[in-house]
Amino acid sequence: MQVFGPRTFTIRVPATSANIGPGFDVVGLSLSLYLTVTATLASPTAWHGPGASNVPHPPPIPKLTYTGEGADEVPLDPYKNLTTRVALYVLRCAGISAFPENLTIHAHNEIPFGRGLGSSGAAVVAGVLLANALGSLDLPPARMLDHALMVERHPDNVTAALVGGFVGSYLRELDPAATQAASVPLSEVLPEYPPDAGPDWGRYPPVPPVGIGHYVRFGWAKEIKAVAIIPRFELSTARAREVLPESYSRKDLVFNLQRLAVLTTALAQSPPDPGLIYEAMTDRVHQPYRSALIPGLPEVTSTITPSTHPGLLGICLSGAGPTILALAVDGFEKIAEDARAIFRTRDIEVDWKVLDIVQEGSSTVQS
Repeated sequence: MQVFGPRTFTIRVPATSANIGPGFDVVGLSLSLYLTVTATLASPTAWHGPGASNVPHPPPIPKLTYTGEGADEVPLDPYKNLTTRVALYVLRCAGISAFPENLTIHAHNEIPFGRGLGSSGAAVVAGVLLANALGSLDLPPARMLDHALMVERHPDNVTAALVGGFVGSYLRELDPAATQAASVPLSEVLPEYPPDAGPDWGRYPPVPPVGIGHYVRFGWAKEIKAVAIIPRFELSTARAREVLPESYSRKDLVFNLQRLAVLTTALAQSPPDPGLIYEAMTDRVHQPYRSALIPGLPEVTSTITPSTHPGLLGICLSGAGPTILALAVDGFEKIAEDARAIFRTRDIEVDWKVLDIVQEGSSTVQS
């Protein structure tokens, strides 16, 4: 056991929008809404590091508080909360079996739950960064991404949240042993702490293979902002995936690939070309199938265009929805209010925000 003096560090993780038109499960965009986690170690702080045999039972339990979006529904038990469960998983992968004593954690969240803005991805990335800071693990970004991908199996959200900007990512084809390790059920990666658990419970979790995910950052024209049009209802990713087909026609796949190849370059050009971008943001892989889950989506994406709304570049579903993301250089309020009017014809209220693209990604600052 080691004893450390007091320290406080703050982690900021941005919201994300995945898919971005034709980029289903491929591209993600980092946006200026944040999950902020502040952790304080009081003095004296006991730390049961690698190989420690004297971890108290029950182990130390951090005090967790939460404000902002989702505060009335997020679990405050550190063994049930997603961020702290991920943190404990990463610590245990490094041989650190328990949280340090005298640890308090406060989370403030600006990212709406279940709206297609990457709330779960942000929680996962925050957990990885929390463990990295607590354990002084010095994990490089690629290794932090490996840990995140053991929990959040789609790389687009967590990659954009971690590194920032406009990002393309993929999962590497692994050898059989690594594939088996990366395919461990989430219930085994992040099991909830049972009341009768002994001191050795969960101390040896599946360690992620090296290099599960790879990514590249695309350019982004600095004048482009994102208008997030956020309906006041939740849509789970699982439900949104259930409506997708098992297979696609070659014609639809080529349609998306052609547009994605253009879009990743077009969004970096200044001044942006709305005629090029608007068509390049159309999709045949997920939006048509999810329209039935989001009343008003087809009308918004088809009637709000660069010709009707000067300044608009393109419009698409954000992640699994129901948020709609409009990329624009001007006319933000008219875009959002006209979308609001369409949703109101379906008895759906929306909120909207003009967001910047966050180029720096997640951060950890010690004070």
